[in-house]
Amino acid sequence: MTTPNKPFATPAPSLAPQALYEQVAERLRQQIFNRELEPGTRIDELKLAEEYGISRTPMREALKVLATEGLVTMKMRRGSHVAEMSAEDVRQVYRLLSLLESDAAMEVAQNASEADLAGLRQLHERLEKQVRQRNAYFLANEQFHLRLLTIAGNRWRLQIVNDLRKVMKLNRHHSLFHQGRIAESLAEHAALMEALERRDPAPAAAMVRLHFEKGLAAAVG
Repeated sequence: MTTPNKPFATPAPSLAPQALYEQVAERLRQQIFNRELEPGTRIDELKLAEEYGISRTPMREALKVLATEGLVTMKMRRGSHVAEMSAEDVRQVYRLLSLLESDAAMEVAQNASEADLAGLRQLHERLEKQVRQRNAYFLANEQFHLRLLTIAGNRWRLQIVNDLRKVMKLNRHHSLFHQGRIAESLAEHAALMEALERRDPAPAAAMVRLHFEKGLAAAVG
């Protein structure tokens, strides 16, 4: 009696390594965020490709990625430049962030678990500890906002806000760099945290809107 042949199991596909152009895009992105490539600067593709030890093709693909994120502008016969933000650009972005994040705050106040709120409280306490260190405060502030959006649970909103926050890093006059703004921002965060813990959606949303209104005044003032 013969045993029927069993089909070989199909091996699970291995995860593809990150494409070279994606690695290049991330390196360029960080150079832009760190002001190694200033807004308005022309990007010398050949020089950077040589510096990175790559061909021009992945460099070009990386620049296309950054162009879709709004960090780079690419024009025929003018080459690629790091994007610049006008005062009106800043106003429009703050307006969208205010709408999206105030809506998220309402949802968190209504639906977040106690564990979610405890995690936000920990991030807020980290903010309080970083109040005298501007760059550390900036990072902790961003983590708080993104955690709030993650808890709210709308992945499309989170994706849009992530993209908008990337563009905001082009702003030469970030609101938290304005004298006195960090202390003011911390007080706004504290009021927001209290509203969330009271499960009070309207004041939570109102505080987020005030937070962005004052941030905008500091950014363009």
